Amino acid sequence: MHPLQQLLNHPSQLLVPLALLTATVIGGIVVRIFLFRTVRAWAAGTESNLVDMIVESLPIVLWSLILGLHLATQNSTIPRADLKYIPRTLAVLWILSLTIATSRLVGNVVRYYGGRVTGAQSVTSITRKLAQIAVVLMGLGALLRVFNVSLTPILTTLGVGGLAVALALQDTLSNLFAGFYVSISGLVHIGDYIKLNTGEEGYIVDINWRATTMRGSTNNLVIIPNNKLGQAIYTNYNLPDTRLGMSISFSVGYDSDVDRVQGILLAETVAATGQVQGLLADPAPYVLFSPGPSESALVFQVNFSVDGFAGQYVAQSELRKRLFKRLKQEGITMPFPTRTVLLEQKHNA
Repeated sequence: MHPLQQLLNHPSQLLVPLALLTATVIGGIVVRIFLFRTVRAWAAGTESNLVDMIVESLPIVLWSLILGLHLATQNSTIPRADLKYIPRTLAVLWILSLTIATSRLVGNVVRYYGGRVTGAQSVTSITRKLAQIAVVLMGLGALLRVFNVSLTPILTTLGVGGLAVALALQDTLSNLFAGFYVSISGLVHIGDYIKLNTGEEGYIVDINWRATTMRGSTNNLVIIPNNKLGQAIYTNYNLPDTRLGMSISFSVGYDSDVDRVQGILLAETVAATGQVQGLLADPAPYVLFSPGPSESALVFQVNFSVDGFAGQYVAQSELRKRLFKRLKQEGITMPFPTRTVLLEQKHNA
């Protein structure tokens, strides 16, 4: 009698396999709920969410289903010859689920630790994608082994066709490798404010396989191909740190005492470091009599530092107002530009 017909005639033989399958799946759901609640309760009291990310990446229900199917088939009365495809199917499901889970986990871990190491808001998309692609390739290799497929002919074929593919995708590969170099060089991070020699400037939003995305001061996105960024000359206002040196100029009349004006400007700037947002006391501000005498005034340069590129304009504006009011309070004049014109009168003989 055929095994299927035998099961239909004796349905009680299915009770044990179905019970094992159901119990295993329910157990997986219970473990998932308990594990999620425990981890989230523990993570709520810490600053790290790494363990929470690891648990969320695990397909516990799917794994319990695979385990349940394995236990059900092992404890059924169906002949092993009729179940010959079940082990391979379960192995494929196990490899696929493990590959997907590991890929998600690696992406989350790279984003978590990459942000801590680089000090950036987040690591780039290309870094996470390359790490996930490496996991997928290893999973694909394991999957091919299940079907007894040799990797040697595949690698040989890829080697022969690699040159043609490289020539056809020359621009794409150039952007890919340039983006990878920019990501690992440590010279540009997500959130850095950079200015290119061509004039474009803004905050780095992301670096993917093709282009770098930058948000400009007008809140628009600027798309820069990675190979262009790799060859460009640019200024990173976040390196070596976020502090930014600034200077503003003040002009006073020729009748002013140079030492007194310099002392007033310095004292007011130092006092403003504790009151003007973004204005730093370290490094200490200083005032120079530079460029010095001009056509109609004595010019002083006030030098100071701000805590970041974004705060420079507010700090400059507030400091200018304070210095202007202080000089006016001290009775120091700030003259308008003047010019003396000599008229020569000729007398006729």
